[in-house]
Amino acid sequence: MNIKEAKNEIKNTVQAYLKKDEMGDYKIPSVRQRPILLMGPPGIGKTQIMEQIARECKVALVAYNITHHTRQSAVGLPFIRETSYDGKTYSVTEYTMSEIIASVYRRMEETGLQEGILFVDEINCVSETLAPTMLQFLQGKMFGNQKVPEGWVIVAAGNPPEYNKSVRDFDMVTLDRVRRIDVEADYGVWKEYAREQRIHGALLSYLELRPKNFYRVEADVDGLQFVTARGWEDLSQLVYAYEELGLPAGEEVVYEFLRHHDVAEDVAAYLELYHKYQDDYGIPEILKGCVRTEVYTRLFHAAFDERVSVVGLLTDALQSRLGQICRQKRKTDRWYDYLKEYQHTLKEEETHQTPAEQYKMLLEKLEAINQKAGRAELEENSALREKESLVREMAAFQPSAAEAKEAFGEAAAGFEQCRQQLELLEQEGEKAVEAAFDFMENAFGNGQEMILFVTELTLMTEAVQFFAQHPCERYLQYNQELLIGTRRRELLDELNQ
Repeated sequence: MNIKEAKNEIKNTVQAYLKKDEMGDYKIPSVRQRPILLMGPPGIGKTQIMEQIARECKVALVAYNITHHTRQSAVGLPFIRETSYDGKTYSVTEYTMSEIIASVYRRMEETGLQEGILFVDEINCVSETLAPTMLQFLQGKMFGNQKVPEGWVIVAAGNPPEYNKSVRDFDMVTLDRVRRIDVEADYGVWKEYAREQRIHGALLSYLELRPKNFYRVEADVDGLQFVTARGWEDLSQLVYAYEELGLPAGEEVVYEFLRHHDVAEDVAAYLELYHKYQDDYGIPEILKGCVRTEVYTRLFHAAFDERVSVVGLLTDALQSRLGQICRQKRKTDRWYDYLKEYQHTLKEEETHQTPAEQYKMLLEKLEAINQKAGRAELEENSALREKESLVREMAAFQPSAAEAKEAFGEAAAGFEQCRQQLELLEQEGEKAVEAAFDFMENAFGNGQEMILFVTELTLMTEAVQFFAQHPCERYLQYNQELLIGTRRRELLDELNQ
């Protein structure tokens, strides 16, 4: 199973476990809600999918790497308590609440969410003293003498023994009480995620050419060498930062993330070429429809690697352009909704507030909603920042008029500017898409490069959203001709050879 399939299965499980009957009881009793045991190689996104599932299911998340804990922090600290049995007093050892269980209750108080996911990573890599506690956790949903609260789904993750020498096997008694899901690295699935997360275009272009280097774990005379999905994502962030600072990401820097000498050397060389192509081909001019004749001449004689790199540069530039449009569209839609709410409050007959006070109350309400969402972590940081930025921008259009009609006009002035900006960006976006297809047709016809380009657009969330509002005939045409049936499989096989 790949990580996308695993995410869907876990999400379905969370929804099933938290489903209640008409009496308010969970349809699947807690004792029958088997913990999920997610097994897979390191760095493929197990933690990331748990964060996504929690947001999509609107539940809280408490995540722990259990290898960072001692038995005392997991079980609790012992203390002596006196108690009476049959009239006699005895000293009895009891335990304080587990740090992990306490974190669950703390999370419930912070977020106001009574249901959630308790995610425990590297559960099969614990010390010998902590191993019995982990078995108790999986078998009885307890840490020490404290049960995991009802309404909290347990998901544990671990690494297969070939990736970690400290791995411990689970016995049959434990495995008979969990739902085990085995996950494998899958570049195709990760690529969808990578596009959404804006992984650097140079790295995505490189992996189109060398997909076998996406995930590698090898042991040779030099020791263990490895490349993981996490490595590509972290390297991407550094490359973006280095570009802004004008710094090169050489082989030694790349090796700090991709711990395989051959791959690191290859990627460093490709990054250098990619940045050179960025300067040589002038992608911004191409998207304006201004293509120099020598560009076509060079591409005609260029090696396949260089041609793929140019497609990657073009795709990356389009994603940036269309992403800006999508953000402006979300901003405009939200502003419109907020204005409608303000207009509704202005029409209320029984109110002692001025239009300015009503507008201020609306902004305060929006700020409170954003703060609550931030505490609960039910939205990605980027989405939350967009909403917070809009509230600050709306504050600049605080109305001063005493009459409702004039006040609404003052408040709506900002929205009108926002709408006009969106309209301008959409017009520029349509021209950029058409210019990109002009260039691709003139440079590559309907060859392998075109199918790569159309495939990238199909995987790009920003492009899908843009085409839904602004259909592109050539995209639909090539999508039908190149991305269905046998033709698609043949071209993709040729591309990956």
